[in-house]
Amino acid sequence: MRLPGRVSAAIEIITEIAERHRPASDALRDWGRGHRFAGAGDRHAIGTLVYDTLRHRASAAHRMGSDAPRGLVLATLVNVWGMTSADIAALADGEHGPKALSPAETAALDKKGIDAPPHVAGDFPQWLTASLTRVFGDDAALEGAALAERAPIDLRVNTLKADREKLLAALERFSPVAGPISPTAVRIAAPGPDQKHVSVEAEPAHGMGWFEVQDAASQIAAALTGVKPGERVADICAGAGGKTLALAALMQNEGRIVAHDRDRHRLRPIFERIGRSGASNIDVLAAEEGDKLSQGGGFDCVVVDAPCTGTGTWRRKPDAKWRLTEKSLVVRVKEQRDVLTRAAALVKKGGRLAYFTCSLLPEENTDQVAWFLGQHKDYRLIPTAEAWTASSLGGKPPVSADKTTDTLLLTPRQHKTDGFFVALFRRI
Repeated sequence: MRLPGRVSAAIEIITEIAERHRPASDALRDWGRGHRFAGAGDRHAIGTLVYDTLRHRASAAHRMGSDAPRGLVLATLVNVWGMTSADIAALADGEHGPKALSPAETAALDKKGIDAPPHVAGDFPQWLTASLTRVFGDDAALEGAALAERAPIDLRVNTLKADREKLLAALERFSPVAGPISPTAVRIAAPGPDQKHVSVEAEPAHGMGWFEVQDAASQIAAALTGVKPGERVADICAGAGGKTLALAALMQNEGRIVAHDRDRHRLRPIFERIGRSGASNIDVLAAEEGDKLSQGGGFDCVVVDAPCTGTGTWRRKPDAKWRLTEKSLVVRVKEQRDVLTRAAALVKKGGRLAYFTCSLLPEENTDQVAWFLGQHKDYRLIPTAEAWTASSLGGKPPVSADKTTDTLLLTPRQHKTDGFFVALFRRI
């Protein structure tokens, strides 16, 4: 396929997403099944344009004065891909490309210096303006814009089997570099629309357990727990086990980690990952076995990677930000309080509780910290600098994106990671 056909395909897929309220991944998969003639390069380019359109939907709609799928895609070609109205007009080839531009579309695409409110400049839902302004002040639009960029691929070196130099050499053909802040992070740049998709999990190094795909922010959070060899640790929202495996490596396979999640479908991949990793100190509790967490005494550290809105991962899941609602935020806040309450009872005296979210919203982060401390008088915050010194991270801690010192908020704009929040408590 040539570019005209790819643009037409993107318009078709964006229309499907808008009209049927479907996840982008599902719409792209079904389009590919119905258009077998499209090669891998075509599917990658179309997918890139679709996701770029979703990342920048608000600014594209503002330019065009409409949220019609065709206009959103055409505006993205200008706003993100750097094309001109003349370039786009040339795509109307009368056969495979989009229909000819109207005078109104040409004028919209040619507009310069467009003034826009923060939610448009930052490409985030308008109803989140107050929350993001609470955190970032006048920089809310800049932080949102960084969340609208394409995300790199981050890998965590499994130190039970490899080191960073070994992995960099094994993946040399992908031009990897050391990732930000975390000493176990390796980064591969996000591919452009004309580059092949990087499938790192098909590499021999992955099959041998040398690495797992994990954003640098998540690696930093795992290290800040301060887990040590010989400790007894619980990861009670383990999901597919990414942080569980990071904790096992930090503990050098000494001590015990109990991994649990109430969602059996999220937990299922952990078994294959454990086998590949060489970790031998992990016990997995099935979804229905949560009651067993309270057996055997308290834990040195309980990790809560809480269910959240995922606002910090918008670079990777851009359609999710437009599906987020005020109601779903309320639900997540309740779930977070429930899991924090369960976790608090599992920590032994003198032990630690680590609370993580991949969110930037204060309702899920600092507000929850204040609520937790108000409810649990036997807990105190561990300041970030103190936790950093006790961790394996080295150097000085970065400045939190919200300028607090007791907790840590990481963002793409300020730290080159996904958006991520870390709070650490000690039971006194």
